[in-house]
Amino acid sequence: MTRLSNIFLETMTDRVASPRYDRSALRAGILHFGVGNFHRSHQAIYLDALFNNESDHDWAIVGAGIFSGAMTSWQRLKEQDWLTTVVEQDGNNTSARVVGVMVDYLKPGDSAAIIEKLSDPSIRIVSLTITEGGYFIDASTGGFNSNHPDIVADAEDQSQSKTVFGLILAGLTARRAAGAIPFTIMSCDNIPHNGQVAANTLIGLAELTDPELATWIRDNVAFPNGMVDRITPATTDSHREQLNKGFGIEDAWPVFCEPFKQWVLEDRFPAGRPALERVGVQFVANVSPFELMKIRILNGGHAAIAYPAALLDIQFVHEAMEHPLVSGFLGKLEREEIIPTVPPVPGTDLADYYRTIEKRFSNRSIADTIDRLCFDGSNRQPKFILPTALDSIRINHRASGLALVSALWCRYCHGETDSGRSIAANDSIWDRLQATAKAARESPSQWLSMTDIYGELGANSVFARDFASHLVSLWQRGTTSTLQDYIS
Repeated sequence: MTRLSNIFLETMTDRVASPRYDRSALRAGILHFGVGNFHRSHQAIYLDALFNNESDHDWAIVGAGIFSGAMTSWQRLKEQDWLTTVVEQDGNNTSARVVGVMVDYLKPGDSAAIIEKLSDPSIRIVSLTITEGGYFIDASTGGFNSNHPDIVADAEDQSQSKTVFGLILAGLTARRAAGAIPFTIMSCDNIPHNGQVAANTLIGLAELTDPELATWIRDNVAFPNGMVDRITPATTDSHREQLNKGFGIEDAWPVFCEPFKQWVLEDRFPAGRPALERVGVQFVANVSPFELMKIRILNGGHAAIAYPAALLDIQFVHEAMEHPLVSGFLGKLEREEIIPTVPPVPGTDLADYYRTIEKRFSNRSIADTIDRLCFDGSNRQPKFILPTALDSIRINHRASGLALVSALWCRYCHGETDSGRSIAANDSIWDRLQATAKAARESPSQWLSMTDIYGELGANSVFARDFASHLVSLWQRGTTSTLQDYIS
């Protein structure tokens, strides 16, 4: 077993793919916020393939983070020269590759160093995987939440920013003062219209500090929308052990993922971009059809199976797909209420797309956890489920299955599974959700009264009726019987 490092690259066996490019010759062109598993299995992989083709070596990545919680990850990557082992698994097929596209990772929380790097004209793209919560979205309106305490603090002083957007704003301010071309801001998060959301947040923050700067950003900074896709679970000790035994590599933070990946991007990069179309990225004028397809069918599918599986004490996603009630629930929900709300997508058969997703969810090798799917429901439900319910009611005058998803989430937030096992807090507003779920046991309308989450949907009589019926059934008869009733 060998510790991952630059020196290790010189002795690697043919069983592990390694960079064919000279890492010492790479130059940074991208600063990335949110160096997590998904970023390393997706954006970094595409760049690695491009660099291996002896192309675009001035587009290497510098990582950045704002929270002290990222220090452990930073230390792990630092000790292995910013290298990552990415392991793809599907059935009995397992392959590993070492990815070397990151050439530096600024210490999390070092605002001065991050702002200085953002001011460097060589940085032409700032990319983001900061989760939905990092964009400060007002769930009830979909707009920018200017009243969040961290936003208020950053509006007063960006030198010690509490948000990624405070740092970005400081970097753009410096570039504007120096007459340097602004970088493109490329969101890689799974939220609808992620580029526009990033623009709303940054421009909203700028409006609070300097309206003229806000106008300059609006006129000069590009925010391309993008659709990203690859199932990438959290790293476990089992993954590290599997990598050690299977490939003889000691990697403190490897990434395990499925073979499938997809990236569709709007081609708006005034400061330039790497030629990612050479390695499978699809550049389009409008990403919205692809984005909506993925958010509703895949992300919505994940959100749909998360809570019934959790209530039935199922640990892994593939186990949920093997459970006839959970997979049956998902199949009927997709066919009758989700897919009918998705407009045609160029070059894509939606039924085939869903069949591919069923296969991906059933991949036993990935061992994606139900806990991961349940995490941060207050941010995910308003993006992946509730808009679909509104459209289903508008198009088909029904959303019983989607109302059941909400009822299952409410039942889950009560804090215990059907067997009585305690459910740990896993949402930034867990205390509020749990209190509301307990009140909703006797009065279901209490749950839908959270207007910051449900907006107009909570007051819809069709949705409210079905939600209440399902929640009563979940408490009186349990998850199994409620799913059986829906499927039949």
